[in-house]
Amino acid sequence: MSRGAQRSTRQLTDQQLAQQNQLISQSNQADSQDRSLLLPTIQSLLTNPGYTPAEQSAITQQSMGAANTAFDALRERAANRAAATNDTAAAPELTAQLGREQAQTLASQAQQNQIAFANQKTKDQLAGLSALGQTYGIDTNLLGHAMGVPSQLLGVRQRASTGSSTGGLGSLFGVGSSIASLFG
Repeated sequence: MSRGAQRSTRQLTDQQLAQQNQLISQSNQADSQDRSLLLPTIQSLLTNPGYTPAEQSAITQQSMGAANTAFDALRERAANRAAATNDTAAAPELTAQLGREQAQTLASQAQQNQIAFANQKTKDQLAGLSALGQTYGIDTNLLGHAMGVPSQLLGVRQRASTGSSTGGLGSLFGVGSSIASLFG
């Protein structure tokens, strides 16, 4: 190959290399901008996971309110029945039974709320770890261990994101069948 051809090949190679370097630099800048936009969300998931205290309060009030409303309706029905039959002798026992059932339901609901709050916190931490791993290529197993997330939970984002979000209202509706026997 002649010197002129070598020089021309070298110039073309240098041009192509410069273009590639420019594209890589632009891609790195775009990646950096994307990361800077994602970072606050990722930090929030890792440093403030789960529901806020206001959200927890609203969830608790809503779920406890639903349980209390159901028991208030049952108490009213019992009072109406006692008034209609003019039989008030069974009313204290029925009221006590309703009180016990209500206390059990509220305790169960409170427990289910606490479990839901803890599960949401773990889901958010896993989402944050996953986002870090995908965005920055960080070893999420190592970071998860440092944060105290059990290793069996790492890498299960799909399963965590499809968890039940209904809370514990299913047990509330089961109360009706046990109390219905009181009116039968």
